[in-house]
Amino acid sequence: MRPDWDTYFIQIANAVASRSTCDRAHVGCVLVREKRILSTGFNGSPAGLDHCDEAGHLMIEGHCVRTIHAEVNAIVQAALHGVSTKGAICYVTHFPCIHCTKTLINAGITRIIYQNGYRIDANAKAFLAQAGVDVGQHD
Repeated sequence: MRPDWDTYFIQIANAVASRSTCDRAHVGCVLVREKRILSTGFNGSPAGLDHCDEAGHLMIEGHCVRTIHAEVNAIVQAALHGVSTKGAICYVTHFPCIHCTKTLINAGITRIIYQNGYRIDANAKAFLAQAGVDVGQHD
């Protein structure tokens, strides 16, 4: 049986997460518009820099700051290749942090489908609601 579109893209986000180089959370993100993939991203270090799985975590105030979050990497990849994210859907393995939430809003994302309710931030939820971004959890 063919998966519905949300299931299909969440499955791809999980495959993308397998490339993550920070074992604290393997996160994958897929940006989609009109059922077409625009870009993908996983959490990992900037290109050419040491990764957590090589050099260990760089912890500051309980957060590993060595990595760039998956959502930001997906937006950066789109920008690098001249692909607009306006009106796109974000499929992501984990609920976005407050910083990614603000970035997704400014990137023109209109819908977020997440799989894991990891550290859901009340401010992030409020920002998304205020910005009119449709948010849903995929089972």
